[in-house]
Amino acid sequence: MNKTVANSMLTCPECGHKEIEVMPTDACQWFYECKGCGVLLKPKQGDCCVFCSYGTVPCPPIQKNSSH
Repeated sequence: MNKTVANSMLTCPECGHKEIEVMPTDACQWFYECKGCGVLLKPKQGDCCVFCSYGTVPCPPIQKNSSH
């Protein structure tokens, strides 16, 4: 069985600040405010959430879909 990873390190494209965050397990997170510079991150075109765009691990719904 594949285990879903719940934490991902987000890296701000504006200032380079890195922060480990807990991802929602059943939804995508559309916005994230950088704790370094305060910029509001939104998913890149084609991505479902900020974790898929800026994180080290894709969000749990994507992890579940890719395990099939």
